[in-house]
Amino acid sequence: MPDRLGRPSDAPIDWTAITAEALEVFRAYLRIDTSNPPGHEAPAARYLGGLLEAEGIPCEYIETAPGREALVARLRGDGTAGALMLANHTDVVPVDAAAWSLPPFEGVLRDGRVYGRGAVDMKSTGVMHLFSMILAKRLALPLRRDLVLLAAPDEEVGSDQGMAWLVEHRPDLFEIEYCLNEGACGLDEFAGTPSRLFEVAVSEKQLSPLRLVTTGTPGHGSKPAADNPAVRLVRALQRLEEWDRGLVVSPVGRAYLERLQVAGLVGDLDDRAALEAALKASPDTEAAFSNTLNVTMLDAGIKSNVIPARAEATIDCRLVAGQSREAWKRAVEERIGDPRVQVEFLYPVEPDVTVSPWDTPLARVIEDVLTEAFEDAVVVPSTAIVGTDNRFLRPLGIPAYGFIPCLLSQAERDGFHANDEFITVANFNLGVELMFEVVRRACT
Repeated sequence: MPDRLGRPSDAPIDWTAITAEALEVFRAYLRIDTSNPPGHEAPAARYLGGLLEAEGIPCEYIETAPGREALVARLRGDGTAGALMLANHTDVVPVDAAAWSLPPFEGVLRDGRVYGRGAVDMKSTGVMHLFSMILAKRLALPLRRDLVLLAAPDEEVGSDQGMAWLVEHRPDLFEIEYCLNEGACGLDEFAGTPSRLFEVAVSEKQLSPLRLVTTGTPGHGSKPAADNPAVRLVRALQRLEEWDRGLVVSPVGRAYLERLQVAGLVGDLDDRAALEAALKASPDTEAAFSNTLNVTMLDAGIKSNVIPARAEATIDCRLVAGQSREAWKRAVEERIGDPRVQVEFLYPVEPDVTVSPWDTPLARVIEDVLTEAFEDAVVVPSTAIVGTDNRFLRPLGIPAYGFIPCLLSQAERDGFHANDEFITVANFNLGVELMFEVVRRACT
């Protein structure tokens, strides 16, 4: 990597030693159970902060709720450019440990892979951020801009006690010019074609999860029931499952496709059938170009022989940028076609989707680093299919990019929130090096 990127030789970096050190930090970080709920991320913040403090980097620990802390660290620049924030979250989604083939909180290293909850979402990226700051300090880089690291809690449950809280209560932290966070990564293939396709998220889909509720007449389970709310709910869910909503191409999506066309990864954009087949070759790209809907939680009944009085379902919905949440809710109600099934937003208020500009010095640095590292790299602005903390920063006018500098396989991408989540050591090492190089060029 150093030779490939053509860095000056006056500050050589022993990447073998650095990535080995980072890998052990990463595995130790995975051993800290920060499942949310309940969260309890303070030990993770203190662990990361302790590593920075050992390097002489001052840290602040901000309690957002009992047992929940955000870590903020800052390396001062000369002030000739605005600050760059490296933001990540310390919490992870819960696990069903019995469904894993390996322990989810031991940072198991096996066959060139590191397994654990948070391996890709997003403790690996957090360590890439961490070592970018550590190396900047060790090398005494002449920083033009402040380099800020923010490790926040509560991202996985809406960020009310994480980034949203910090934006409201500590606005001083966000006097920054840019932010890098999660939201997009490199892909090692597109529609079956091997590639080095690096997506950089400039926006994300609109979070619009719904709750479906219906009530009926309870009674004894031994009798026929004409008003069973559980059955009514199942019918409504089946209607939604069979709903063909088609593809949606936003302006960001159009720019994405045009870059893929130039790279030869897609053909005629007016050939709808071929384009749809290419986008549906991966669930990730299909999600980026469609309003998604997945049943994630069901609740009905209190006993096996009692017809329930109420049935409820939670549906994860994510809308392509530019879609109306209210129009989406009405479309769901029309598709269900049963006024006895009430549809309501799980989160009544969500920030509007904001698109970060792509024509910025930081975006050019990212593109330069990736294309110098891989001469065949294709770098594209994209829409994150997941919700990230960047959604709280973009409305502040901060260009915030989703950037995980790894070439993740489909299996690694499928590990987000899934069993046996893992990242390869090769990808982790690549991410440590590329993240630092982006930070170095952006800040010096």
